[in-house]
Amino acid sequence: MRFTLVVATLGRDTDVGALLDSLLAQGRSDVEVIIVDQNDDDRLGPIEASYAPRMTLKRLRSSVRSANHARNLGLRHARGEIITFPDDDCLYPPGVLDQVDQAFRAAPALHVLTGPAASPEGGLGSGRWRLDSGPIDLSNVWTSVIEFNLFLRRQTALALGGFDESMGPGSPFGSAEGNDLVCRAMAKGLAARYDADLRIIHPDKRLSDVAVERAERYGRGLGFALRRNGAPLSVRGTFLVRPLGGVAASLLRGRLHDAGYYFMTFRGRLAGMLAREARQPSTVPALTEAG
Repeated sequence: MRFTLVVATLGRDTDVGALLDSLLAQGRSDVEVIIVDQNDDDRLGPIEASYAPRMTLKRLRSSVRSANHARNLGLRHARGEIITFPDDDCLYPPGVLDQVDQAFRAAPALHVLTGPAASPEGGLGSGRWRLDSGPIDLSNVWTSVIEFNLFLRRQTALALGGFDESMGPGSPFGSAEGNDLVCRAMAKGLAARYDADLRIIHPDKRLSDVAVERAERYGRGLGFALRRNGAPLSVRGTFLVRPLGGVAASLLRGRLHDAGYYFMTFRGRLAGMLAREARQPSTVPALTEAG
């Protein structure tokens, strides 16, 4: 098995079906999908019944509502050489798995491959993205990683302990768990690369009501990851100054909604950097494969 895709899901069904359709369209027979179902109901039962005859599909149930717990559970059950973690509302463009396969085959020393988010309307999606491809380091990892477009060799992901379950959706540090994982890989001397042309489609939620509601928690996650992984002070300063600029520009335009988003982002990032936990070194134990 070449690929395992772990899909942590909660509260969606139609979107999960659309993701699976986009995976079938890849035209590969060496792909398994592990759905980690965090729902209380059986809304995904009909999805499983419909798609299991057409692809290698396994559904795991989890009562723990944590994206990173679900991802790590799926990782422990994975069989593919390369593992990735699409969100349940992503779509895979045609040929993207072939693109990833070729990149790993061309570079046996490569352990981590990432790319940006793509908007369904075209162009880049939510986030600030590097425009140039190349190696990832502590200065540019913050504009090179999103969890749903992160590919790792499975043994690497297991050795790193997968995602830190004290971070991510469902925790006080609600984002940047992917950046943290890549930083931990680099700290072990493992090669990580960003490909600006490797794009996974995801709904663009910047400045939406959902984004504003999550802004402080997501900002807290980024601030935490910046501090814990020793990002240069200049980089930390940039990520504090930018949202303040967004506040000022939004107020000048009379966009109070947007100003609120940028202010909550600033407040969260500062709180994350100052958090006591951010002063401690990363201690994420290795994961073992499920029996």
